[in-house]
Amino acid sequence: MPATRDDRRARRPGRTRWTDAVNTSTTGARTTDGNADWEGVRLHVVSGKGGTGKTTVAAALALALASGGRRTLLVEVEGRQGIAQLFDCPHLPYEDRKIAVAPGGGEVYALAIDPEEALLEYLDMFYHLGRAGKGLKKLGAIDFATTIAPGLRDVLLTGKACESARRRTHGRFAYDAVVMDAPPTGRIARFLNVNTEVAGLARFGPIHTQAEAVMGVIRSPQTAVHLVTLLEEMPVQETVDGAIELRDSGLPTGGVVINMARPPLQAEDESDTGQRLTPELLEAGLVAGGIKPTRPLISSLLAEADEHASRIELESTGRALVRDLDLPVYELPLLADGMDLGGLYRLAEALREQGMA
Repeated sequence: MPATRDDRRARRPGRTRWTDAVNTSTTGARTTDGNADWEGVRLHVVSGKGGTGKTTVAAALALALASGGRRTLLVEVEGRQGIAQLFDCPHLPYEDRKIAVAPGGGEVYALAIDPEEALLEYLDMFYHLGRAGKGLKKLGAIDFATTIAPGLRDVLLTGKACESARRRTHGRFAYDAVVMDAPPTGRIARFLNVNTEVAGLARFGPIHTQAEAVMGVIRSPQTAVHLVTLLEEMPVQETVDGAIELRDSGLPTGGVVINMARPPLQAEDESDTGQRLTPELLEAGLVAGGIKPTRPLISSLLAEADEHASRIELESTGRALVRDLDLPVYELPLLADGMDLGGLYRLAEALREQGMA
């Protein structure tokens, strides 16, 4: 069962609040209702092993954070256009585009960061290249640069996401929160830490200044890195390893979202009685229910019961490992009808009810 909000807050790592920094009286940004676990966080980074549904969770979190009249930006950095598919909208360009309305009149915008376009923007911002940058693109110099310096791509992606989180219009933040659909857990720490390496290589100048500014956001209480997992052996282990690596790297670890959780077929007070289902018990139950207990039927039902028991045991072990991380834990249900836009809104509401947004 999902932990209560008090349980999650008790396990939540120490975090310096910066509510004053986003208070309407000082910046013009809207305040939150004070009930969310991550109040004050502006950049939510969502990572997870491939196949755990991290893009879906990121989208649901963006919707949840936009509830009540707020504005969020959902950022994609892997070039898969997964956000466009989820929201059933056209291919996302390298510009903010409104893709959904949240309950209470909130708005969700999306941005697919293209490294090439981000580099052109970067060159124009710091070196004022203007049309010369377009010329570099035609010559293929930008592809060459990102090929010989692979880390440059991650610098551009993280830099654009942080810029979006810090951006202001008319004296207020452009967005109340930015949600990044980030790379998988296996490389999330290196992805977020790449600007530290760049800052160390470039000791001065605009590149050093930009890298330091980006890391100032990523390592601050303004950022939380959330991990998505399934209650399966490999995703849970990668989540545990990822959380440890984030902590060792000094990155602000957020919560863990258990995705596609399935309810047990038995009530909690019935599943731990220690009584093993036998052919005799099953036959008696079928007769009591008015069903003829044939041998093939009993064999099939016993096999299904054993499979279910094994799954419950595996999921129980996974939950215990996740909770041992001492992080807030949230659970999202497996949607029987599959994922569509309506399903996203249901997941967003579940995250709000559990206090994640």
